[in-house]
Amino acid sequence: MPLSSSQIRYLRGLAHPLKPVLLLGGKGITAGVLKELEQALTDHELIKVRLTGDDRTARTADLAKLIESSRAETVQTIGHIAVLYRRNDDKPQIALPK
Repeated sequence: MPLSSSQIRYLRGLAHPLKPVLLLGGKGITAGVLKELEQALTDHELIKVRLTGDDRTARTADLAKLIESSRAETVQTIGHIAVLYRRNDDKPQIALPK
């Protein structure tokens, strides 16, 4: 389900004080990184991810792989930081506005 503009604005406000939970290093996307991403999204629903590297296209490709594998929505990307959201169907923690 795509997020509406009001939902994205609300999630950006919630994500502002958060610190990055997942740091994507020089080895890129590994099975361990994907496992940590799954666990973080299940636990928190809304997380920040720090992508390293100077190449913008490589960061964009890595972010696309993370989103595809986790079925998350991109809330915001600024520089090396991306905010991802995926609703936990079993125990939702964040009530989104309509």
